[in-house]
Amino acid sequence: MNPGRNYVIISPVRDEERYIEKTIRSVIAQTVLPVRYVIVNDGSSDKTGSIIDTFAGKYPWISAVHRADRGFRNSAGGEVEAFYEGYKTLNGAAWDFIVKLDGDVSFEPDYFEKCIGYFNSSSDLGIGGGNIYNLENGSLSLEREPQFHVRGAAKMYRKQCWDLLRGMYAINGWDTLDEVKANMLGWKTRTFADLSIVQHRPTGRAVGSWKNAVKNGVGGYTAGYHPLYMILKCIKRLFVKPYLVEAAGLMYGFLKGYARGMPQVEDKNLIRYLRRQQINKLLLRPTIWK
Repeated sequence: MNPGRNYVIISPVRDEERYIEKTIRSVIAQTVLPVRYVIVNDGSSDKTGSIIDTFAGKYPWISAVHRADRGFRNSAGGEVEAFYEGYKTLNGAAWDFIVKLDGDVSFEPDYFEKCIGYFNSSSDLGIGGGNIYNLENGSLSLEREPQFHVRGAAKMYRKQCWDLLRGMYAINGWDTLDEVKANMLGWKTRTFADLSIVQHRPTGRAVGSWKNAVKNGVGGYTAGYHPLYMILKCIKRLFVKPYLVEAAGLMYGFLKGYARGMPQVEDKNLIRYLRRQQINKLLLRPTIWK
């Protein structure tokens, strides 16, 4: 055991036979290995489960959890639910950091060693992770996000921060809400600009551009986004490919949340804090949204 360097990884995956081996081999090659690596097969209909079992049979620190197929891809919290199926199997394992990792990514062998270094050099850093680069047609393109936002594809939490957050919200927008709450509680969250995660299937490709935009719009609603902020966000996305599709999908999803009376995060203080940060950004005031 290495105090201050122990981490566990949980990967909720579904139908990832094309990419999951890349992810697993990236973990196996790490200069600092995880204490546990739990891969949750969330009802895959392809060979994902057998690939996971093969590696779990070779490495005692890798374990597989298999869930029954629910019959559809649940974008409204299914990923978080699958994560917690893996979390329950940690059985009191000692760890300093926990990582939520997608099953379609790859990264350099020193990725987690460098992440741990950032955490250990900044005691108030609660959540961190590398930049996400999409691999398409042999070229890498950076997914640009606010600096405080760490993409859910590869997200590392300090245990003390995780405990205060009381984990993830099982709703659309969970991977923004946890960071906003962490900042509200006095922690810092940030993307490490010099660390890269290669995402072999670009964000939303599993469900398509329209459905992904609608999902993100619903996520904005359930997270409590300020309506003015969402309107201006949609206007900005009008000029992003595929033109009109993302903007229209975002607004449709956002309005659908209101029309159907979908539940929002049950934390009024968090929603007020989030909206204040968004308005500060619009007014060019200091904000985490930068």
